This record gives sequence, C-alpha cells and structure tokens, in this order.
Amino acid sequence: MDHTSRMVELLGRMRRERNGAVADAMRVCGKPYGLNYGVSLPTLRRLARAEGEDHAFARFLYEQDVRELRLAALHVAEPACVEAAEFDFWAAGIVNSEVAEEAAFALLGRSESLAELFPRWLAHPAPLLQYAALMAGARAARCPAAWIAPTVEAVRRNAVDPSLPAWAARLTAQGAVALLAACGAQNEENRQAVIRAAGSLGKLPAEDYVHEELAWRLEA
Repeated sequence: MDHTSRMVELLGRMRRERNGAVADAMRVCGKPYGLNYGVSLPTLRRLARAEGEDHAFARFLYEQDVRELRLAALHVAEPACVEAAEFDFWAAGIVNSEVAEEAAFALLGRSESLAELFPRWLAHPAPLLQYAALMAGARAARCPAAWIAPTVEAVRRNAVDPSLPAWAARLTAQGAVALLAACGAQNEENRQAVIRAAGSLGKLPAEDYVHEELAWRLEA
C-alpha cells in the first residue's frame, strides 16, 4: 500500500474519533492547524502506535497540515533516524506548542541526536523550537548539567526581548522549569547547580515563574 492510501485509511480511523468539544477547547501558542478533528491525544497516540514505526511514512504524514496526521507522525517516526540532517525537516512542522510538546514526548526526547539538537534549537530565534528542545531535554533519560546554564540564559533572553510574541517568554520559562527540575532531581550536585543558576534570574514575570516553580520542585 502506498503512503497516500495508507494515510487515507489512518485519517478515516481518526475522523471516526472526532470530537468538536476537544477542538473548540484547544488552546495552543503559535499557528492553528489547517484542519483539526479534535481527536483526544490518548486516542490519537493509540491509533498512531498501531501503525508501527515507519520513518518514511512518518515524514509523509508530518508534511500534512492536519493536526491528527502531524501528531501521529511523531509516534510513527523512528527516533534512531532523527539525525542532524533531519533537524530542519522536523523544525518546519513545529508550528505551535502542541506539536512542540508531542515532538518532545514521542520523538526528540528518545533520539540519540538530542545532545546535538538541544544546543542548536535552544539558540534558535524561534521560541517554539527552544520550547521543544527544553521539553525533550526534560524527558531524556539523562539531563546533562551542561544544559543548566544555557537554559537559564534562554529564559533571561526571552524575558527581555520585545520582538517576541506575548506568549514566548512564559512558554520558554515553562520548558526551562521542566528541564531544570529534571536535572536537579538527578543528584544533589545538579540540584545545587540549578539553584545557583536560577538564582541569577531577575524579577520579570517569566523569571519569577521559574523562581516560584523551582522553589517547590527542588525542595530538599
């Protein structure tokens, strides 16, 4: 079966699970999807995983401007195939916070290339790519202490950048908290490093958010 026929079959199964209430209640930062059936994430993940891993098919699905197909692609893709040559391809599809989160959860956090992707995307001017990198780092099996300082710097940088959309600084802060909490939970040395680095942040709203969240997440 070719990719188009297989996609049509998958989309048919997705459409039978459509839920207008989910679509209406959805709130994402960034661009809306071209088409959105409102399938719940647990259902979408179940249907996608039933397809098994097929990286070429995943790339085909990811290029469709349909919420369910793009998110399904992240579960069909093979983490081992996500290499540096593919970073730009996956970056192009991260149009909003939901895709960023699902990419981190299903694919990027499981990729052996995360160590190379993380600094590249964290330094990228697009806040959604920064967010995806931070969330992927938080979900990785190991969060290197070397990621702590650039994470805090990303929060500081976005907190004062007037050219960014209103949601960007808060989204970066949320991703930073997830990553810093994961790093700090690994051992006492990391916990103290996170506390010191976060302590260098100022009092802008996004920076305050990081202070407040880490205060209880990293309690001794």
